[in-house]
Amino acid sequence: MRDFPTKVSVIIPSAGHPAMLAEALRSVRALEGSDLELTPIVIDDGNDVRTEAVAAGYGARYIRATSHGPAGARNAGLRAASGDFIAFLDDDDRWLPGHLRPHIRVMRERPEVGAVFGQVVSYDSSFEHHTAAWPDPFPAGRTGFARVFGYQPQIGATVVRSSVVDSVGYFDEALLGDEDWDWQLRLALIHAVEFIGVPSVAYRCRPDGQTAADEINWKRLPYFDTVFWRNALRAGRARPPWAVILRGYLRIRGQVAAGFLSSAQVHSMAGDRRAARRQLVRGFLASPIHSLLWFWRKASARRTFLHAMAFSGGRDV
Repeated sequence: MRDFPTKVSVIIPSAGHPAMLAEALRSVRALEGSDLELTPIVIDDGNDVRTEAVAAGYGARYIRATSHGPAGARNAGLRAASGDFIAFLDDDDRWLPGHLRPHIRVMRERPEVGAVFGQVVSYDSSFEHHTAAWPDPFPAGRTGFARVFGYQPQIGATVVRSSVVDSVGYFDEALLGDEDWDWQLRLALIHAVEFIGVPSVAYRCRPDGQTAADEINWKRLPYFDTVFWRNALRAGRARPPWAVILRGYLRIRGQVAAGFLSSAQVHSMAGDRRAARRQLVRGFLASPIHSLLWFWRKASARRTFLHAMAFSGGRDV
């Protein structure tokens, strides 16, 4: 029986969301106990002068980012981390009460495991409505890399041994999207990883139909391709069969396309035809197959298309 607390460094990049950062830090502090000593590390990657004060209010270590972007901010956190384990949280998400302890227990009992992934509960932007916890447990018999390659673990549900950083290295700062998935895939190639069916993080989803979210999702798409194919080639014998890889690629591109098409519907209903057309085109570019199936199966999709392409009348901004 351990008579001293396990130390966990918690890396929290913040891009200027002081109110949400306070909620995130509150959820971290709520998990502390005599068995668990948490050190939140807030990396300021935004321009809000309130970030440092919020961090201080929750006893968090504050670091100003010198290399901007999520990868650079997390790397600053990794360099500052001193705990036995390292966990992550985005400033607009929250940890759930069951997080951390089950992950740490697995790694205490199995020294070969370098990281443990938990489940995610997706919430709307106001944290009022949520989905069931995802993903389902991994199929038996798949290697660690294949498990991580088959879905994109949410960084807030990830806990790793601090010792893995030396072998895995840092986040790739050239990636402006999916840099966390790239790091997790590199980790899974070197170390055993495990998944537990424990809801661990409340993930705040951006609502469809917001122009800023539209642009972020569009800019991220090329980085998904880079991370996916780079790691598929890097994996060697740990790589799943190519048929499985291709199905996984099409599935994820289909999910991205669905997001663009859903956003097109929201813009169309708001009368913004130009934004609706832009999202329809992006959906088709993300996955022509899924877009055509969407039009074929849903009358609402066809109405969205006809409305978006009607250049006269309504708001065309």
